[in-house]
Amino acid sequence: MDVYRAALEKLQGLGLVYPCFCSRREIRAEIARAGQAPHDAFHGQPGPIGPLYPGTCRQMTASERDERMAAGDAFALRLDMEQAERVAGPLTWTERGEGRIKATPEIFGDVVLARKDTPASYHLACTVDDHIQRVTLVTRGRDLFKATHVHRLLQELLGLDKPEYRHHRMLAGDNGRRLAKRDNATTLRALREAGKSPAEVRKMAGARTAIYSGGGARPGI
Repeated sequence: MDVYRAALEKLQGLGLVYPCFCSRREIRAEIARAGQAPHDAFHGQPGPIGPLYPGTCRQMTASERDERMAAGDAFALRLDMEQAERVAGPLTWTERGEGRIKATPEIFGDVVLARKDTPASYHLACTVDDHIQRVTLVTRGRDLFKATHVHRLLQELLGLDKPEYRHHRMLAGDNGRRLAKRDNATTLRALREAGKSPAEVRKMAGARTAIYSGGGARPGI
């Protein structure tokens, strides 16, 4: 946690983080009023995980923020996306099999980097962990592809290493939804216990070639 706090403090020192006192309910209400209210760069726009935060608390003065925090009001720490992109400049990352990808972190708006009960968000923790663990190739599901836009920005702002990425496709069920533990999706163990052979399981997973006992996995798997 000390490492995460140090990363947050560096971003705060750059003037890129601000406290947000809005509850989820207040944010929803503000978004609902977006049609009648002036828009900023992100106001009312759809993001990868829902409508973007409208930037309400970004407009608060330093004295207003200090007063709210001194009063003990709950708050989250958000990244001022517009300022952050201005500081970082144009960014890209290397995606194995696809080449250079242009980073567009603004699709997330002012993302939350920490909360009182969660000292580091997924975005901050992943980015910092990859660096301190000396990860050179981040391999994860395609469902997290868009999160990499934010991670690449944080790497630049914090002066961290820049790994390569490989986002693999997701396995989906008959309903088209990706297989996930939280949905009690069928596991490899359950398939094995049901009598499915390794070849059958590989076919279900969409493998294009089989594994041969003498030569390992052939190219194209």
